[in-house]
Amino acid sequence: MEKLIGGVFYIMPLIFAFGFLTPVMAQAIHTIGWLPPFGLSPLAFSAIVCGAWGLVAQFWRRWI
Repeated sequence: MEKLIGGVFYIMPLIFAFGFLTPVMAQAIHTIGWLPPFGLSPLAFSAIVCGAWGLVAQFWRRWI
């Protein structure tokens, strides 16, 4: 059980990035009426950006 909880906390930056930041960013893009490049949907674009940011936070252990 301890390993399971430790594993969940280990990937918490990615869970936060995809579970919270991605929908918030997609909604913000939709609200301001901006069209993402390459014909991507706002959700796909925000998943790429927030996923990359989550990976940075995962490896460097900080968001900023």
